[in-house]
Amino acid sequence: MAIPEPATRNIRNGSWLTAAKLFVPSALGILIFFVPVTLGGRQTILLDHMVSAARGLLGEAAGLYALALIVAGATYPLVKGSWKRSLTERIFTVLKLAGVAVAIMALTGWGPAMLHEPDMLPFLFDKLVIPVGLIVPIGAVFLALLIGYGLLELIGVLLQPVMRPIWRTPGRSAIDAVASFVGSYSIGLLITNRVYQAGQYSAREAAIIATGFSTVSATFMIIVARTLELMSVWNLYFWLTLAITFLVTAITVRLPPLSRLDDAKSDGEPEAPSGRRMATAWHTGLEVAARAPALHRSVALNVREGLLMAISILPSIMSVGLLGLLAAKYTPLFEWLGLLFYPFVAIWGLEDGMALAQASAAGLAEMFLPALLMGEAEFVARFAAGVVSVSSVLFFSASIPCILATSIPLSMGRIVAVWFLRVALSLLLAVPAGFLALAVAGV
Repeated sequence: MAIPEPATRNIRNGSWLTAAKLFVPSALGILIFFVPVTLGGRQTILLDHMVSAARGLLGEAAGLYALALIVAGATYPLVKGSWKRSLTERIFTVLKLAGVAVAIMALTGWGPAMLHEPDMLPFLFDKLVIPVGLIVPIGAVFLALLIGYGLLELIGVLLQPVMRPIWRTPGRSAIDAVASFVGSYSIGLLITNRVYQAGQYSAREAAIIATGFSTVSATFMIIVARTLELMSVWNLYFWLTLAITFLVTAITVRLPPLSRLDDAKSDGEPEAPSGRRMATAWHTGLEVAARAPALHRSVALNVREGLLMAISILPSIMSVGLLGLLAAKYTPLFEWLGLLFYPFVAIWGLEDGMALAQASAAGLAEMFLPALLMGEAEFVARFAAGVVSVSSVLFFSASIPCILATSIPLSMGRIVAVWFLRVALSLLLAVPAGFLALAVAGV
C-alpha cells in the first residue's frame, strides 16, 4: 500500500517527532501488557497489578460496582431499542435481565442454597465477574497505546505476505486479527463486517476472520490465566495460545464448512510494492502516528468502548455462565459432548484427560467455563484448558450472537461445526503445549 506524497512529506518534516509518537506509546503498551514486574512479592504484568490495586481500593464496594455494570448492560438494549432487531437480540436481552437477578442473588445470598455453593455463584461472581468488570475498562485505557499509534498498521503490512498463503485472507485482515487479540472480538468483528459490506472481503474471507481471528482480547486472557493460576507463566501462555489459535485457523480454512463458502468479492486488495515491504510498513506506521489523535482523546474513546463492552458481556456471563455451571454439575450434557473430544486428549495420556475434554465442551456455552471447571487440575490440564478457552473462539454468551448480528453469511449450523473443529484441533495442540510450558517454566 503506497503512502500519498503529501502525507510522506509531512512525515519527513517531523520525522523524529512522528517516530517518537509511534514508538513511545507502543513501547509503553508492550510494557504494560507483556512485561512481568515484581511488586509486593508478586510477579505479574503491570495491568494485573493495577487491577489488583483497584479491587483492593474498592473493597466491599467491588460487588456493587459489578452489579451496577450488570444493571447498565441489561437496560442498555431496552434504552437503545436494539432488542427489537432480531430473535437472537430478544433472547439475549432476556438472558441479560436474568443476569441482573442472578447478580443480586450472588451479592445478597438470597436464593436456593445450591446456587451459593462455593463453585457456583460465589466463584462466578468473585472470580470472574468482578475481575472482568475491572480489567476491561482499565485495560481499555492502555489498549489506546497499542492500537492507536501505528503499531498495528506497521505489523499488518509486514504480515501481508503470509496472510494469503496460510490463512487465505488478504493482508489487511492482519489488522482484524491483531485488533481482536489486543482489543476485543467485537472490535475485530466490527472491522470485518464493514470491510465485507464494502465488497473488499468475500463471504469466505469474512467468515474465516470472524470464526478464526475474532477471539477474546489479551485483557480477557489475563482473567483466564488468573483463574487457572497461570500468571507465573503468562508470556508462555499468551504466545503459545496465540500460535495455537492461528494454527487452528490455518487448518479450519481448508475444511468444510469454511472451504465451501463463496470466495467472490467486488474490490480486491492491491499488492504492496516488491522489495519495499519494510519501507512500506515503516511509512504506514508513521502515517497513522502522524494522524493519531491526542492521547487523552484516544484514551477517552477506548474507555467508552471498554465500558460498553463490559456492560454488554457481564450480564450474559452471569446468566449463561450459571446455566453452564449448573449443566456441568447436575446434568450429563457436557459429559456426552466431552466423549466426542476425549480421543483428541487421550492420545497424549493426560491424567485429567476426560475432565479436560468435558470442560472444553462446556466452552460452547461460555468461554470461561473450561477455566472455571479446571481450576483445581494439574498444571498441564490447566494450561490446555486456558488455551482452549481462547482458541475455540466461538461461544453462545457473546461471540456467536455478535457474529449472527453481522452481514456475514454464517448459519448457526456452520458456526457450531466450526466450533467443534476448533476445539478438537485445539486440544490436540494444547496438551503438548502444556507439557512444553511445564518443561520450560519448571513449575
